[in-house]
Amino acid sequence: AKNGRVFRRVGNAVKIFSIMVTWSLENAIETADSMRSRGYGLPGRTAFSIYRFDDRDKAALAWLIFCGAYLISGWMAGGTYPLIRTLLMSLNRLPAISSSTSEWQFAGLDNYIGLFQNSVFVASLKNIGVIWLVGGILTLGIALFFAVILASGVKGKKFWRSAIYLPNTISAVALSTMWLQYIFQNKFGLLMQLFTALGWTALAKINWTSPSWLFWGMLISYVYGSVGYFMLILLSGIEGIPQDIYESAKIDGANSWIKFWKITFPLLRNVIRTCITLWTVGAVNFFVWAKMFSTRINTKTITPVYFLYEKVFGAADSGSVLDIGAGAAVGVVVALLVLACYLIMNRVFKEEALEY
Repeated sequence: AKNGRVFRRVGNAVKIFSIMVTWSLENAIETADSMRSRGYGLPGRTAFSIYRFDDRDKAALAWLIFCGAYLISGWMAGGTYPLIRTLLMSLNRLPAISSSTSEWQFAGLDNYIGLFQNSVFVASLKNIGVIWLVGGILTLGIALFFAVILASGVKGKKFWRSAIYLPNTISAVALSTMWLQYIFQNKFGLLMQLFTALGWTALAKINWTSPSWLFWGMLISYVYGSVGYFMLILLSGIEGIPQDIYESAKIDGANSWIKFWKITFPLLRNVIRTCITLWTVGAVNFFVWAKMFSTRINTKTITPVYFLYEKVFGAADSGSVLDIGAGAAVGVVVALLVLACYLIMNRVFKEEALEY
């Protein structure tokens, strides 16, 4: 019986060994077939190559090189080259914007020094500061007010959302013309008639197109045309906040005011940061409204980009003296302002990863 168990064990071991040898041979055959299908051992191949470098591979590589060169050249032509050329132009005096570099006369920092000694340019910087601060507070405050109301479940939400956003679908030229010709008109304008009907004679007598009120009229109309855009951004941010948080706060006895300051406003931090950044870029590049509200250069409505336009492209009857180098310097200053504002925003309003 004992010898029978030994023979049985030896037989089992031989069977297992046979199975392992068969499995190893099958794997070896599959590996060889796989290597052969990948071209292993063919002429012009190395033992470490996976694929054969044929004509199709050459064509694909050439296409990739072409696309890469095209993208790099496009980036250089679309961003880097204009930036470098504008910077160089700001350090020179040019007879015309299309003048070749051989006609340039090096001026150093004279263009920049002349800008900050120019009372009109200094006034444009002050105007853009007021537009950014006062206009930003009004625009974002009103937009946030409308966004909170719409997010609260008011009836006719889609209608009111579309109505508030409607001014953004109208071009700035048409919108500014509407304000100048039909709302601010001092004889039969909408504001004059409205204030007269309400008995507010002091407000009805205001001439919004006069030099003393023109800037504020421009700012009011610009705020009107910008509220809808930021309202949609803020509304999308509010709707992204889970309702469970509000329901928990309601159970704890929090009223609407507390829920706004303790839940909505803190969780909108990143959205508000984005809105401030977008508003800053738009304010610094303020041009169309200033152009429409001014027939000539006016220190009340002048902005840096409008000043740049008059310096580079202005007509002789506009009262401006063409100076291409100074215009390029304005472009550099505007770019630096945007960059500085962006860095300050990142420092003051640091982006936080919110978890609900």
